[in-house]
Amino acid sequence: MVLSLENVTVRKGERTILGPLSLLISEGERWVILGPNGAGKSTLLSLLSAQSFPTSGSVEILGERMGSVDVFELRTRIGLCSAILAENIPYDERVRDVVLTAAYAIVGRWKEEYDLWDESRAIALLTTFGVRDLGERLFGTLSEGERKRVQICRALMADPELVLLDEPAAGLDLGGREDLLTRFSQFSQDERAPVSILVTHHIEEIPAGTTHALLIKDGMNAVSGPVEHVITSEHVSAVFGVPIIVTQEGSRFFARAQ
Repeated sequence: MVLSLENVTVRKGERTILGPLSLLISEGERWVILGPNGAGKSTLLSLLSAQSFPTSGSVEILGERMGSVDVFELRTRIGLCSAILAENIPYDERVRDVVLTAAYAIVGRWKEEYDLWDESRAIALLTTFGVRDLGERLFGTLSEGERKRVQICRALMADPELVLLDEPAAGLDLGGREDLLTRFSQFSQDERAPVSILVTHHIEEIPAGTTHALLIKDGMNAVSGPVEHVITSEHVSAVFGVPIIVTQEGSRFFARAQ
């Protein structure tokens, strides 16, 4: 089992912002988490990335129980791509170094040494996501779409067992979104690719190859399971609170108001 949440709750003061929520994620699965603003997606992602602890309930990540494991060591096994992390990347850092420094779980290159394996992996990932030719550019000079691709490369640099992507297509135009989703889908088809969880507001951003979905509402698991059983007009309408028609074309999903 890659992730196991059992009756998890997170409270701030007297207010419960997540839970009670239970969820199981196994090897070989590709998940997407969707829900409206304020549903608890960011709080859930913080738990799954070992950045925070639940108020009650149990969380097991990669076979380790939160509360009885060194979270700093556990975090090295998890690849995270999020807007909060991106804000800490120096704008004057070379793109290649943005990716390389993930091998030491740091942001901003200093005096650390990298071996040939690190260099080769960084270049291979930049190639996979179509930004190899940007390796010597400064991170701050990139477009939003280019930065998103570099951030995903960074999340994958340490060969994680679990990768978490927080709205990786947010802010991208149609071409940039489709190119990013296609590249990620191709990468995830590799049998050696880690289990992935992608958080988004939009079902159009669910990558091809996604196997499971979780719809979250008011901090709770509204419905979860195989993606084709979860992403339906009935379920999506109930969670977002408006009548929505969901259609599926191949392995992609689309939505419009009824």
